[in-house]
Amino acid sequence: MEMLIMVYACRTSCARSITGVLPYFPYSKQCKMRKRGSIVSKLIASMMCKAGLTHLITMDLHQKEIQGFFNIPVDNLRASPFLLQYIQEEIPDYRNAVIVAKSPSSAKRAQSFAERLRLGIAVIHGEAQDAESDQVDGRHSPPTVKTTGAIHPSMEIPLLIPKEKPPITVVGDVGGRIAIIVDDIIDDVDSFVAAAETLKERGAYKIFVMATHGILSSDAPRFIEESAIDEVVVTNTIPHELQKLQCPKIKTVDISMILSEAIRRIHNGESMSYLFRNIGVDD
Repeated sequence: MEMLIMVYACRTSCARSITGVLPYFPYSKQCKMRKRGSIVSKLIASMMCKAGLTHLITMDLHQKEIQGFFNIPVDNLRASPFLLQYIQEEIPDYRNAVIVAKSPSSAKRAQSFAERLRLGIAVIHGEAQDAESDQVDGRHSPPTVKTTGAIHPSMEIPLLIPKEKPPITVVGDVGGRIAIIVDDIIDDVDSFVAAAETLKERGAYKIFVMATHGILSSDAPRFIEESAIDEVVVTNTIPHELQKLQCPKIKTVDISMILSEAIRRIHNGESMSYLFRNIGVDD
């Protein structure tokens, strides 16, 4: 809201152009309709455009399709070159590493990292089988009971069987290797901690987590400190100095250089293509 008010103030003061710099685009995970929910990313994009924004600079959108929610130019910068440089310079034995996707949905990102580092890839598939709380907290209400009184018998809707995931399995060899889990956002760390435990059981001797946006809300630093994860590497798109004091395993990669260069190029009307060189489609 503060940003929207400032943008509108600039617009009513006859600013020629208004560029918004949002290293982390808020609500970016809510970019798809789940059941009867709302697509919050589209709402935020519409509000920004309506307020008067003429250009947006952001970094590693959760889904690239979010750029289509705007009717203004969007530059979706990438943090992967900085994270790859960190792997090569700060992990001495990175040639013995394997890039891990903690779910099949992040396999493309892991594949992009693995190809540029010339490393192998592993994918964690399935989920823990003890998540019964989801079924008793009312999310699946009303109960799936056939009631033929409300609708005509000839129009009875077939009952959908809930999808069940198999138990956790690791596709790929991680025994005696360094496991590097890559993702775009690390907020609720439960899935990362569970993935780290699974990798430890499969023989990985060191586990790193790499993510662009380190939200690390609630008790995330404590969970990381108590987990099998050796190091969590995030960029400074979101301030997390307090979390670093709580957990020394959290390391920061500075990406201010690419943001400042993007601002300079847009202000001077120069080409932005240089900032996207050697960037893969799946980054």
